[in-house]
Amino acid sequence: MKLTARNTLLSLLLVFAFALSACGGAATPTAAPVVQEAPAATEAPAAAPANPTLILATTTSTQDSGLLDILVPMFEAQTGYTVQTVAVGTGEALKMGQEGNADVLLVHAPSSEKPLMEDGTCKDRFLVMHNDFILVGPADDPAKIQGLATLDAFKAIYAAGAAFITRGDDSGTHKKELALWKSAELDPAGQAWYLETGQGMGASMTVASEKAAYILTDRATYLANKENYQLEILVEGDPKLLNVYHVMTVNPEKWTSANYEGALAFANFVIDPAIQKDVIGQFGVEKFGAPLFFPDADKTDADLGL
Repeated sequence: MKLTARNTLLSLLLVFAFALSACGGAATPTAAPVVQEAPAATEAPAAAPANPTLILATTTSTQDSGLLDILVPMFEAQTGYTVQTVAVGTGEALKMGQEGNADVLLVHAPSSEKPLMEDGTCKDRFLVMHNDFILVGPADDPAKIQGLATLDAFKAIYAAGAAFITRGDDSGTHKKELALWKSAELDPAGQAWYLETGQGMGASMTVASEKAAYILTDRATYLANKENYQLEILVEGDPKLLNVYHVMTVNPEKWTSANYEGALAFANFVIDPAIQKDVIGQFGVEKFGAPLFFPDADKTDADLGL
């Protein structure tokens, strides 16, 4: 059954890709990625991999920010692998790993990642990068949260009954949002002003913009697409808003169908010093004057306070 579930997923991905090609193009994305030319591959692959297809389960933030549009083609050119990317919430990406339906995970919910290492679902876990979460909302700021500490801002939103958009999709961002409500000793569930989308970051920010609502987002997705929204950064810079990404390989001892060789190749690629410095560390600099992600492969979780 393990092999059948994985083969079914891969078949659906391939059929979907063929259907898009036949229709003359891909589906319209929910958020426009950063336009940035991918650097040329430094070298051609020495030989074609024995198992060239790799399934990457990752977050919508890495997709919506445009970072994967740079990293994946470079990795494919250098290694000969073909990457099937599934961009979902971190909770769903972790579930794909648990069910053997992905080879490698790029996710950002450290407290939810560790159990997969402990139960043997994943074999390797490497620190990749970080950015931060921000609270954005309408310019008139009805709850008057601008400049407040994060938990004070959540309390002000709750007290004002101001519209707040939650992804509600068990993503890393959703997990962080729920943790912040809990730290503020508040439960917004069931409140009329607390609206759930069940969608990714870009689509959820579109809803927030349309409804003049507050929302928690990662900075990279916001900056990459801010021209599409009527949303302003109102709360930022709090250590509670740190957003850390790890890459994890699915354990072939638990899932014999897992492409561990390809997964480890991808993991080593994203933590390679040159990729860290010249690609991840420079992504967004040309357009925004600062990187959208900060490379961390030379650090430990403890260095980031995890």
